[in-house]
Amino acid sequence: MTTTIEIRRFESPDDRLDMKARGGIDIVKTAQGSTGMHAVFEPGWTWEADEKPLLGSPETCPMHHTGYCLSGKLVVRMVDSGQETQIARGDFFEIPPGHDAWVAGDERVELILFEASDSHA
Repeated sequence: MTTTIEIRRFESPDDRLDMKARGGIDIVKTAQGSTGMHAVFEPGWTWEADEKPLLGSPETCPMHHTGYCLSGKLVVRMVDSGQETQIARGDFFEIPPGHDAWVAGDERVELILFEASDSHA
């Protein structure tokens, strides 16, 4: 455990998932292993068309997401059950693996996603 405060900025990401005209995800990681992501999805973005190919084309999104919606509306569908949930500005959310998603409407979706390091789990 460190006793130093670490600051990271999305303007200088460690990695980026570039979805060209439909958006992208800037990823920062701390020395302790925590990860933060700033996701921007433009109107028309879908997980199926824009993100799935970047992840090796799994059947559904294999990741667990914890985050906060800054703007827009995102519809998330649990593939096995068909349950659809709309995430909107101001929502703090938790999404299990096995989903897909798409932008609802004409407004850009911005999310902040968090992933704790193994030492915080």
